Amino acid sequence: MCPVRSDPIHRFQSLPLDHFDRLPDSLLLLIFNKVGDVKALGRCCLVSRRFHSLVPQVDNVLVRVDCVISDDDSSPSSSSSDKSRPAGPFSNLLRLVFVGIVKPLQALGQFLGSKRSLLNETVNAPSSSSSVGRGADDDDAEMGQAGVTHHSPTQVLRNFNEIRFLRIELPSGELGIDDGVLLKWRADFGSTLDNCIILGAASVINDVHSQVSEYGNDGFCSNNSITGNGDDNGSIPESFYTNGGLKLRVVWTISSLIAASARHYLLQPIIAEHRTLDTLVLTDADGQGVLRMNRDQLEELRVKPLSASSASKRTQVPALNMRLWYAPHLELPNGVVLKGATLVAIRPSEQSASRKEVSDASWLSTAFEEPYGTAAKMLIKRRTYCLEMNSF
Repeated sequence: MCPVRSDPIHRFQSLPLDHFDRLPDSLLLLIFNKVGDVKALGRCCLVSRRFHSLVPQVDNVLVRVDCVISDDDSSPSSSSSDKSRPAGPFSNLLRLVFVGIVKPLQALGQFLGSKRSLLNETVNAPSSSSSVGRGADDDDAEMGQAGVTHHSPTQVLRNFNEIRFLRIELPSGELGIDDGVLLKWRADFGSTLDNCIILGAASVINDVHSQVSEYGNDGFCSNNSITGNGDDNGSIPESFYTNGGLKLRVVWTISSLIAASARHYLLQPIIAEHRTLDTLVLTDADGQGVLRMNRDQLEELRVKPLSASSASKRTQVPALNMRLWYAPHLELPNGVVLKGATLVAIRPSEQSASRKEVSDASWLSTAFEEPYGTAAKMLIKRRTYCLEMNSF
């Protein structure tokens, strides 16, 4: 009697149907674009060869990083390690999933040190191009001691071929500010700064009916109208110039511009490699600062290289015209009160007047999410003060 033999064809036909195989590539790409997050996409690559081949075609990508390092800050040990073993198509992406990026970008890390020294340096020498913070040698030593292989966003994104919308999110804002202080900025760049808008307040009161001290954080009497539209006619009180209020706003402005220009410098290699980009946003989890670039601005940077600051890894800030609006107290429709509310709108001095007029209305009204967009609209109805700043 012949032994019973299994039929390989029968066994193959009895395998359960993989319903993922029935989904068209276009639908899977739609799902992957909704996922967006680069770490989640890295895990999707492990599911199947088909997923592995589709993920590089995703055009909407979000990169959340612990800290950001620039490509030229990679340690020698990391470079030799990478050369000694072959890198798969998504090896860098998977390393980002399992390995923390611990070395901060030097230019951004300048603001993680003493805030007081930053204030003194920027107020006393606003035109100086000298850097504040640790030197490069200290950073390299720290990276060596950590013993961790670092990979920049540029290395991770190199695996994607068709990115159109890219959002990179830092873990926090670069500017160390006191608790209760409001400071937000948004900047648009091409090959250099196109515009920047900064919204700040010495303190934020969420309960209008709470007791307000006789003197605000700026040191002047707070008997003005709570809405900021009273008899002062939008004028800045004399005490604002003598009690440090103006100096503090200068620090906010310079610090925000340095943070924005450092982020812009970081993006150079990404922009050069991904020519399909339509929109690029570099923000932070705190919502402190947002740098945006559209397709025309991205192409401008590729055609006209940026001018780098000689002192630090950031884009040089051109000579600027600034407009400032101020309200001692500003009550928003939702009941929040901003004390010492300040709005600063910044554009390069050489930018054409027609270009400024065309985009001013939409630029100022849409710069911030609510309720801060409303705060900006309320502030620009007050008296305007004009300032100038040299390139730095």
